[in-house]
Amino acid sequence: MVYFDVFNGDADGICALQQLRLAEPVESRLVTGVKRDISLLKRVVAGKGDQVTVLDISLDKNRADLQRLLDQGAQVRYYDHHFAGDIPHHDHLWTSIDQTSDQGTCFLVDAALGGRFRGWAVAGTFGDNFDATAQRLAEPLNLDDEQLGLLRELGIVINYNAYGAAEEDLHIRPADLFRRLHPHSDPLGFIAEDAAFEQLREGYAGDMEKAQALQPEYRSDTHALYLLPCEPWARRVSGVFANQLAQGAPECAHAMLTRLPEGGFVVSVRAPLARPSGADDLCRQFATGGGRKAAAGINALPDDMLDAFSAKFTAAFL
Repeated sequence: MVYFDVFNGDADGICALQQLRLAEPVESRLVTGVKRDISLLKRVVAGKGDQVTVLDISLDKNRADLQRLLDQGAQVRYYDHHFAGDIPHHDHLWTSIDQTSDQGTCFLVDAALGGRFRGWAVAGTFGDNFDATAQRLAEPLNLDDEQLGLLRELGIVINYNAYGAAEEDLHIRPADLFRRLHPHSDPLGFIAEDAAFEQLREGYAGDMEKAQALQPEYRSDTHALYLLPCEPWARRVSGVFANQLAQGAPECAHAMLTRLPEGGFVVSVRAPLARPSGADDLCRQFATGGGRKAAAGINALPDDMLDAFSAKFTAAFL
C-alpha cells in the first residue's frame, strides 16, 4: 500500500494536511505545487489498495483523473470547499466537500477530527482570509491577543508563500514547508523554533511594501482593479495583497492582474467581504478560471481578453 497526500500549496491546503497527518501519521508521497497548480491528480499513479488523500483542490478540475484512480482501485478521501460540480458515487470515494462561503478545507478537517489540532485549523483559516471564522474557531483555545495575532500572521505568510508562476518564485517549496511544519503539533511552537517563519515574514514585508506603492488601474465605490508588473515579488504578493485590500474595504470587489513572463496575466479576484459570493462564477467564464465563491482566479488570461475581463468584473458584484 502506498499513501499519497495531494494538497494545494497554500495555507488552507498545508494546514489541513498538517492536522490530518498529526492525527494519522504515515509515510506518504507529497503531491503539491504553487497556489495555481490545482490539476494535481494527474501526477498520481496509484492502484488497488493505495490510499489517496486530496485536500483543497477542486474536484471539478480533477474529475477525469479522480475517475481514473477510482477505476484503478485506489481509495480516495477528498476534502475541499471549491466548486465541485457533480460528485461521483463510488465505493472507494469518501468526500467532505462544502462550498459554504465563509469556511475552508481546514475547517472541514478540524470538524472531522473534533478540533484535535485546532491551532493549525485557526492558522490555515486565517491564511485563507476567513478571519471571522478563524476567530470563532480559536475561542476554545483561550489565546491572548499576541498569540492569536501570531497565528493569523503565520497563516498569512504560509499563504503568501504559495503564490508564484512556478516553485522557483517561492521562498520555500510547499512540500518542504509542510515537512518543516510537521514536527510541531502546536503552531506557536513552529513560530518559536523554526527560522522559516522569520524568512517568510521578512519576504512578505518586503513584497507588501512594493505592493502598497501601486495605484489601481480602475477604482469606484464598488470595484478596484490593479495591474501588477511581471516580477517575482508581484507574483508572490498578488493573493495576499488582494486579501488585505478586501479586509480594508469590505463593500468593494478587488481584482489583481499580474503580468506573466510568457504574456497574459494571472488573475486573483476577491468578492466583497460583505457579500462573499460570485468570484467563482466570474472566473469560470474564462478558460483557466475557477475557485470558490469568495475568492477565485484565472491562471492565464490572454492579453486580448483583458478588456473583456475588466467589463465582466465591473459588471459583477453589484
